[in-house]
Amino acid sequence: MKLSLFYFVVLGGFFFSKAQDNSPNIILMIGDGMGLSQISAGMYANNNQTVLEDFPVIGLSKTQALRNLVTDSAASGTAMACGEKTYNGVIGINQYNKELKSILEICEENGYKTGLIATSTIVHATPASFYANVVSRKKYEEIALQMSMSEVDYFIGGGKNYFINRTDNRNLIKEMETVDVVKNLRAFKKSSADKIGLFTYDNDPPSLNEGRDPILAEYLAATLEKLDNRKKPFFLMVEGSQIDWGGHANDIDYITSEFIEFNNTVGVALNYAKNNPNTLIIVTADHETGGLAIIKGKTQTFEMEASFNTSGHTATMVPVFSYGKSSGLFAGIYQNTQIFHKMKKAIGVN
Repeated sequence: MKLSLFYFVVLGGFFFSKAQDNSPNIILMIGDGMGLSQISAGMYANNNQTVLEDFPVIGLSKTQALRNLVTDSAASGTAMACGEKTYNGVIGINQYNKELKSILEICEENGYKTGLIATSTIVHATPASFYANVVSRKKYEEIALQMSMSEVDYFIGGGKNYFINRTDNRNLIKEMETVDVVKNLRAFKKSSADKIGLFTYDNDPPSLNEGRDPILAEYLAATLEKLDNRKKPFFLMVEGSQIDWGGHANDIDYITSEFIEFNNTVGVALNYAKNNPNTLIIVTADHETGGLAIIKGKTQTFEMEASFNTSGHTATMVPVFSYGKSSGLFAGIYQNTQIFHKMKKAIGVN
């Protein structure tokens, strides 16, 4: 299988220990829509194995939005990125209309290099929560404008058209003079620029089953190599965006294929952390999608039948897995806003 082969190649690959200072690297990995049932289904589809079994610390996150038990990705992304509950659909702004500073921006203020990788568009709700402040997640052109003015060092995701085919006729790619916007992963690896952007698709990337390529693990490996060479601490958010889309579609094969890709990407991060002990990995979800239940299956083949309660999100708690420096902070049951505060504590910021 292509994913498993790449996973093992990377685990034996280029990562090596480097001299570390006291500021930990943070790799925050978000499986959008990835509740415990999605993890279970993906694990069974992956021959009853997941890299998450190697994570020693497990917690549970309460995902509700400010006024709704059932959150969307904007409110939950804001909670994790900025540490405050907000309304569904709102990114980086609290209930008092105050623009919030994200953990990515706080890390930048403290000398960190930063990166964002998503299998959705780079202006989608979850990645946008780390750099944008907008009253509606649907304001994609405004989010793209804020992305173009951000200090993010490396970004990979779809949505190129929001930067060049705009109602204001601006070409934000040309305006990003300090960013080397490349056309493919090969060019990303080859670039020696301090800031690099890669648009994977003009609009929404397709699903893995529909041919999305390269795979997420390759994007992460390339970005980690860039960050490793910078010799500074870094904050990196990686989203397996389309686990959520599979839940909305009530498609178990969509969910499991996206989870397996995400799982193998977590394996790349875990290998890096094992070789760089001053690294903290957090793996969680913004919410569960679909109300997934596994109702039948065989242990010989791990084939399964699934049912869904909704085509939307649910209010169930989601797991938080952590590994590495300060990982003990993430044990227990807590609000999703605490993920932000725990990351701040891990980097020593009050």
